[in-house]
Amino acid sequence: MLIKPITYENFNGEKKTKNFYFFLSKTELAKMELKEKAGMESLIKQMVNEDDRAKIVDLFESIVLSAYGEKSADGEEFMKSPEIIERFKHHPAYDVLFMELISSEKAMSDFIAAILPQDMAEEAKKNNGKNLDEIMGYNVVPGPGAEA
Repeated sequence: MLIKPITYENFNGEKKTKNFYFFLSKTELAKMELKEKAGMESLIKQMVNEDDRAKIVDLFESIVLSAYGEKSADGEEFMKSPEIIERFKHHPAYDVLFMELISSEKAMSDFIAAILPQDMAEEAKKNNGKNLDEIMGYNVVPGPGAEA
């Protein structure tokens, strides 16, 4: 689970920092993979080959929003619902996060690696020092022209 402190200015002009929580379960990852006819890797490669930036941004936004949730106080539940996600989309912190993540391919890759289940993230780190992109065989979240 990624606990991401984000500093933002609210709509009253007050600067605040708040922790936001992101996580994708193995079930959610499997569903994402299975929903794509040829799988996520094929979909991403196709979007990159076609330089379809609109689809790349839509996919990345979908991943970010799918990962967002609210952790229960006792740590037993990670709640996600259309209402929770919609509220986050309209929070000023979402704008800060989104702009940070699209600023570089590394920021995107680091975010994706951080929202994976811990055992998957550890396996990625152990895999001969390869980064997540090398392990997956493609850029996790590609961005033509993005900085590293």
